[in-house]
Amino acid sequence: MAKKDQTTDAAREKDREKWMARFQVRLVTQPGVDRAVVLQAVKDVTAHCADTGEHPRTAFGDPDAYAVQAAARLVPEDRAGRERRRNGVVDALDSVLKGARDIAGL
Repeated sequence: MAKKDQTTDAAREKDREKWMARFQVRLVTQPGVDRAVVLQAVKDVTAHCADTGEHPRTAFGDPDAYAVQAAARLVPEDRAGRERRRNGVVDALDSVLKGARDIAGL
């Protein structure tokens, strides 16, 4: 019986790690998120799960959706707005450069 418990515990831990990895990857793609925001969000999730014994999926749901929520909560709106505008400008420049390369045959 102990071996089955170890296997179940290992599978649960692996699933928790996958959830956390997905959460972090999605979080860093949000506008205005920096290292401090990621560290705070991970600390919040880890502390909650340690206190309650809950799996992050049970406590917070889908890691992608929760990453968006966490970013909205932790990133000041002015910084997120600046980042969205900057990303829009970079995307526009990339599009223009791609078109120029296509025309030039590069």
